[in-house]
Amino acid sequence: MAVSKTREISIIQSGGAFSILRKGFFLSKEDYDFEGLSALRRLLSNEKARLLHVLKTQKPGSIYDLAKKLGRNFKTVNDDIKLLERFGFIELIEEKTKNRKRHKPELVIDSLTINLKI
Repeated sequence: MAVSKTREISIIQSGGAFSILRKGFFLSKEDYDFEGLSALRRLLSNEKARLLHVLKTQKPGSIYDLAKKLGRNFKTVNDDIKLLERFGFIELIEEKTKNRKRHKPELVIDSLTINLKI
C-alpha cells in the first residue's frame, strides 16, 4: 500500500491582506508573500497541473525532457519547476551524465490541503 504524501498550505489574513505559508517551514517574507490568492491561482494553474501530470505519468529524465514532453519553452517550464519546488510539490534530483549535471524533477506529493484562515 502506497503512503499518501500531502502538503499543506495555509492562507492567512492579517491586516486586510492574505499571506501564504507552507506548513512546517519558516520562510522569509520573499518566500511566502505572493499577493495572497493571486499567487495561489498561479501555483494551481492548468499549465502547472499539466506539468504535474506529465511528471507523474511520464517521469521525464530532466527539465529539458519535461519541456519537450509539454511542448513548452525550457525557461517557462524551469520557472514553473522552481515555484513548485519552493512549495514542496517536487524535488530536483541532481544526476551526473558524462561531463554534465542535470536536474531530474520528481513529484513528491500526491495531495494538497489548503486552509484559509480569516
